[in-house]
Amino acid sequence: MLRISNHYVSKIVFVLLFIEVLILLGAAYAGAAVRFLDPAALANKRDLDHFFTSALAFASAIIFSMSAMGMYQLNFSEGLRNPFFTKLLPSFLLGFIILTLVFYVAPDLYFGRGVLVLVFALAAVGILAARVIFFKTSELQFLQSRILFLGGGPLAKECADLAVGKDTYHKYEIAGFLVNPNEELCVDPTKLLKVRDGDSLVSLANQYNVEEIVVSVQNRRGGFPIKELLECKLQGVRVTDAATFFERETCQIRVDSLQPSWLVFGGGFDQSFARTFMKRSFDLICSTIILVATFPIMLAAAALVYLEDRGAVFYSQERVGLDGKPFRVHKFRSMGTDAEKGGKPQWAAQNDPRVTRIGNIMRKTRIDELPQILNVFKGQMSFVGPRPERPYFVEQLIEVVPYYNVRHSIKPGITGWAQVRYGYGASAEDALQKLQYDLYYVKNNSLFLDVLVLIDTLKVVLFRSGR
Repeated sequence: MLRISNHYVSKIVFVLLFIEVLILLGAAYAGAAVRFLDPAALANKRDLDHFFTSALAFASAIIFSMSAMGMYQLNFSEGLRNPFFTKLLPSFLLGFIILTLVFYVAPDLYFGRGVLVLVFALAAVGILAARVIFFKTSELQFLQSRILFLGGGPLAKECADLAVGKDTYHKYEIAGFLVNPNEELCVDPTKLLKVRDGDSLVSLANQYNVEEIVVSVQNRRGGFPIKELLECKLQGVRVTDAATFFERETCQIRVDSLQPSWLVFGGGFDQSFARTFMKRSFDLICSTIILVATFPIMLAAAALVYLEDRGAVFYSQERVGLDGKPFRVHKFRSMGTDAEKGGKPQWAAQNDPRVTRIGNIMRKTRIDELPQILNVFKGQMSFVGPRPERPYFVEQLIEVVPYYNVRHSIKPGITGWAQVRYGYGASAEDALQKLQYDLYYVKNNSLFLDVLVLIDTLKVVLFRSGR
């Protein structure tokens, strides 16, 4: 895994993205050369620089579109079956629409209709070939890492199950487990490593060609081999804490096996002036652009909400924001006027019967959230952040969910990491799952991660899989 602005990115996905950028740039130049049958026409440095900008615009539009369609959230069990082909064509269609807008705003970048057709055709062939090679190569054994787990209890089993998951980007081969005699044995007994007298942790790592040791022991008191782990690290073997392993592989922070000291000393949680300034600037720019672009949609939504049941168009509700301070959030009303006629707050759920027909469409496309742009302008919310919850539920969740208050250390958001990774929460258990994503965002929040959340939000809107 690579870390870009504190966010874990799969090396495999990063390499695939880099290769496909080169393919798209190459397709742009090849299309121009074939169309004009005179590669020398691009030899002039001024023309070459100008065309590079056009080629870069083309590559950026297609990469953005493929990301929005989820083509870089790879599923190795599906491979090149239907989901890939059903996403490639829509990606190119969305890319064409984006390019049309770019060429309208900057006509100097336009390189001709004939060239554009050739470029799209060559790009499609190139990306298809790259994906075929990529998925075939991903099956090779040499891409797997050998991993050893220090521990054999429930935590070690959970880590091991995650390591050999079918859809993980990074493939692991489990060399074995070194169990703690005081732990309950929960792993496959045939995978236990046999330790002879005099064997050290370093010698075992070398004997089994281990590249990484994951410390998955819950009780570290008495007999914990800290010196041997340090020796392994000095010999080039990666030593990883279970909490870091979960964070890296799932992009969430597991609170059930978390040591409080890990949050304190583990890095992240950037609340510096520079980060705050960049986030506020990002919020205002994004909010202004989206407000202008969606204003006609908001007018139509308001009219449809009113016409359906002649009720109020907007819905205002108290939520908990930064530092636990309450504020009122604004949304288009998506439920009936008597949604909580009993007076007691209820969890929102998937296929909630209280949701109106127009409300269901708005929720799937996130149109109901658009009035919250006003909360962003007021500084009560950010565009990306943990979703604000109602005080009634916050009081309950603080009692049963560890570290729940940590999510209130930054401004809540219109969309967030948990929203694009997890569905509607209808219980304290769901709240725990979403909190683990929220904690990851709070710990690793950056401009880069905000952009990724916005791209994933676009995917949710395009596939009407609102959460």
